[in-house]
Amino acid sequence: MAACGGNSEENTDAADTGNNSGSENADTSNENNGGNAEAGGDYPELEITFSHNQPEDSPEHAGALAFQEYIEGESGGSVTVDLYPDSQMGSLREQVESTQIGEIDITMQPSAVVSPFVENVKLVDFPYLWPEDIDQKYEVQDSEVGEELLTELEDGGFSGLGYWPGGFKLFTTNGQEIHEPSDFEGLTMRTMEAPTLINQYEYWGGNAEPVAYAEVFNALQQGVVDGQENPLQTIYLNDYHTVQDYVIESYHGTMTYLLMANQGWFEGLDENVQQLISDAEAEGVEAARTNLAETEDEYRTAIDESDAEYYELTDEELDTFREMSREFHQEEVSNDRQQELLDMLYEEIESVTGGE
Repeated sequence: MAACGGNSEENTDAADTGNNSGSENADTSNENNGGNAEAGGDYPELEITFSHNQPEDSPEHAGALAFQEYIEGESGGSVTVDLYPDSQMGSLREQVESTQIGEIDITMQPSAVVSPFVENVKLVDFPYLWPEDIDQKYEVQDSEVGEELLTELEDGGFSGLGYWPGGFKLFTTNGQEIHEPSDFEGLTMRTMEAPTLINQYEYWGGNAEPVAYAEVFNALQQGVVDGQENPLQTIYLNDYHTVQDYVIESYHGTMTYLLMANQGWFEGLDENVQQLISDAEAEGVEAARTNLAETEDEYRTAIDESDAEYYELTDEELDTFREMSREFHQEEVSNDRQQELLDMLYEEIESVTGGE
C-alpha cells in the first residue's frame, strides 16, 4: 500500500495522545487572555493548539499553514499556533473528544466523524444535497444558512469556525459498474463509521461496512469489501484504483471538514482574538480551496491513465440518483430542527444554482 501522502479522509491509527502540549492552554486560556497585550499590540500572549488528520502535503494542511501564518503575522508573534497534522493528537474521534473537553483548542475533522457528537450536522453528508459546481457548493456553505448549521456544533460544546474542503467523493468498485442505485445490490461498500453513510448504501439497495482507514487497501485487495467512497486524492495516493476495476465520478457527496474550537475556550477569548481567528479561518480556507483545485486535476488525470476504468455518471444517471436520494433525505431526518435546516439548505441551494 502506498504511503498516505494525500487527502485521506481519516487515519484511525491511534497516535500518542499524550502529546497534548496544548492541553494546558485550555486550562490557562483565561489567564492568558486577560488583556496584557503589550507584546503584540492589541493581542495577549496565547498559544493555540490546532490538530487535524491530514498529511503535511495535503490541501487541508496548506490551509492550516496559512491560518498559522496569518495569526502569527497579524499578532506580531504574540499569538502562536502549534500545528499537529497527520493524527499526531490521536485518531479522528479522539481529536474530537479532546477538543470537546478542552485538551485541544481547534481541530479540523470530517463532518461524518463529528455527527455522532452533534447529530444535526449529519445533513452535511446527505447524498446529492450539494450543487455539483464546487464554487456553488462553497457559496452555500459560506451563506447565512451554512453559518446557522455551524451553530449546531454548540450543542456538542464546540464553536464552529468554518467548512474546509476535501473535495467530492467518488465511488470505486470491483466487478460491477455503477450507473444507478440498483447497481449496488449485492455489493458491500466501505464507509466511515457514520450512520448516515451506512444508511445511504442500504437505501440504495447495497450494504455498507465500516472499515478502519488503515485497513481499506487490504480490505479492497482481499475482497472483504467490494468498493468504497473517497475523494480523488485519497483514491490515488493510497493506490485504491490499483485494486479496483472502476472509479466513478458520481458527485454524490462531499468530504467536508468542520473547523471547530472548544466552545468554552473560544468564548473566553478577547473579542479581538476571536476576530483574529475568524479572519485567519478565511485565509486558511481560501488557501485550502486553491490547493485542492490544483491537485484534483492532477490526480484525476493520473487515475484516468491507469488500468482502472474511469468515468463520470451521465446527466440522466445523476438525475436517477438525485431523485432517490431526495427521498432518502426525508427518511434520514429525525427531528424538527433537522427538517428546518434541510428546508433552509434546499432554498439556499435553489437560489445559488438558479434551479439547475
